[in-house]
Amino acid sequence: MFPLRDTQPSYSKPVVTVMLIVVNVLVFLFEFSLDDYTRNAFVSTFGLVPDRFAISNIFTSMFLHGGWLHVLGNMWFLWIFGDNIEDILGHGKFLLFYLLCGTAAALAQVLMDPSSRIPMIGASGAIAGVMGAYMIKFPRSRILTFVVVIFFFTTFEVPAWLMLIYWFAINLFSGVGSIASAQYAQGGTAYLAHVGGFVAGIALINLLGARQPYYRRRDLNW
Repeated sequence: MFPLRDTQPSYSKPVVTVMLIVVNVLVFLFEFSLDDYTRNAFVSTFGLVPDRFAISNIFTSMFLHGGWLHVLGNMWFLWIFGDNIEDILGHGKFLLFYLLCGTAAALAQVLMDPSSRIPMIGASGAIAGVMGAYMIKFPRSRILTFVVVIFFFTTFEVPAWLMLIYWFAINLFSGVGSIASAQYAQGGTAYLAHVGGFVAGIALINLLGARQPYYRRRDLNW
């Protein structure tokens, strides 16, 4: 299942969401412009390598990606779910929320595989936090989903809570018994980082609190 759009309206401009997408794409284009040797050195320097852990690299690693599918997939999910979470938190809190979720995701993966020497990169953990928050705040929203069944293609709407729990379960069971590494070069997918980010998003969305306009709109809609 691949999400195409959601049915939840947003009442403010997703300034931070768009900014994050632009920064991630620009950084990736810079990576793409480098030769192989320089690109590997760049990723090794600014990616998060558990074996030589550095706090600063938690944040720089969130803006690096390992390929076109990696960056475009992440930015698509951020575009679908990010605007609604930014809408209820406000721009400043949303940026803090995003970075905290990315930090929790990175630490979850590092704690499970502290001796890994493969750079962890990507915004997946932070975006997983956004998805966790979306599941809590908009469980009744519908997600228009693209589905492939053997040779047939179709779309249909599924409840947000169902799709996001399905996504979480896949990542949870994929991570159990297999400590994954970065989605770069010979690395794999950091499933446990996804789980850590998702759980952090669920915990943080209520802790940070929503803006008053969101509560007024919610009361009117109910």
